[in-house]
Amino acid sequence: MKSIKTSPEIPQEVAMEELGENRAEISAYAFETGYAITLAHPLRRLILGSSVGYAPISLKIDGVLHEFDSVRGMKEDIAVFIINLKNIRFKIKDELEKAVVSYSFSGAKEIKASDLANDDVEIINGDAILATLNKDANLNFTIEIAKGIGYVPSEELRDSVDSEAIALDAFFTPVKKANYKIENILVGDNPNFEKIVFEIETDGQITPREAFGNALETMNKQLNVFGKVFDIDLEATKTKGKSESALKSLLIPINTLKFTARSSNSLERAGIQYIGELVLMGENEIKAIKNLGKKSLDEIMNALDDHGFGSDYKLDSKIRVDLIEKIKQLKS
Repeated sequence: MKSIKTSPEIPQEVAMEELGENRAEISAYAFETGYAITLAHPLRRLILGSSVGYAPISLKIDGVLHEFDSVRGMKEDIAVFIINLKNIRFKIKDELEKAVVSYSFSGAKEIKASDLANDDVEIINGDAILATLNKDANLNFTIEIAKGIGYVPSEELRDSVDSEAIALDAFFTPVKKANYKIENILVGDNPNFEKIVFEIETDGQITPREAFGNALETMNKQLNVFGKVFDIDLEATKTKGKSESALKSLLIPINTLKFTARSSNSLERAGIQYIGELVLMGENEIKAIKNLGKKSLDEIMNALDDHGFGSDYKLDSKIRVDLIEKIKQLKS
C-alpha cells in the first residue's frame, strides 16, 4: 500500500566529479517521480544562457575601412582575421566590465592568441592562431572586449562602439556543453525515485562549478518575483533549506564514502564516524591523525571537496552548534 505524503521527499545527496580539464559531472538524488526533469530542464537552459563570459565586441585596424578589406603583408584577409579573433577566449582582469587593448606587430611572425595577453586581459586558449605576417607587414589594431551573457549580434552593438571600429558578433557564453540524464534509483523498496546527472563543459573562462552556481543563483533571483506577490521570503526559505541540507550532508557516515582501507582504518581508530567531524577538525587536525599518510589525507580532502566542504567552506555558527549536538546524540 502506498503511504500518504504531505510533502515531497527532499533530495539530500549531491556530488561533483571532475572528468577532465573544464569538464565535470554533477549529480543529485533522490527526487520524487517527475521532479528531476522539472528542475533539470530549466537549469540546463540557465547554465547555457546565464553564464557570464567575455568576448571582443569591436575591432579597429589601422588602414582598414571595413571587414572585406585586407592588410598588406598579412596572409589572412580581414574576414578571416575576425573569425580567428572570435575564436580566442579572453578574460578581463580585475573584474572589469570592459577593456580596450591595442596591439602592434611587424615583420615575419605567426601571431598566436598568447601574444595578446597583457596587464588588462588573460588569454584562455593561447595556442589559437590569429594571423600570419610576412617580413613587410605592419599590423596595428585595437580590440574592445566586454563581459556579458549569451549572444549579441553586431547590429545591436554598432551604436555602442567606436564609430570607426568594426562591430563584432559577441559570443559571450563560456559553456560549450550542458547535458543531463535522468536515472531511476531505488530508495527503500521504491524503485521510482530519480537521480539527475549533469555533464558540463566550459571553455575555461569559468569552471563547470561556477557555471552551475551561476544558474542556481539566477533561478533563485527569477523566482523571487513570486515571493513578492505571495508574501513569501524566498531568501529566508533558501537559507533555511541550505542550512538543513548542509547539516544532513555533514551527518553522512564515513563508511559510505568508499575510502581505501588505510584511510578508513585510520579514521575508525580515531573514532571519526561522520563527515561533519572532519569539517569541524579542519585540514591541520586531520593531518595530525595517527598513521594518516599523504595519500590518505589527499583522499579525505578530495572527498570533502566533492561534498561541498572543501578548504574554502565556512561552517555557519548555528550549523556548528547543531552539528556538535547531533553528533553527540548519534554517538551516545
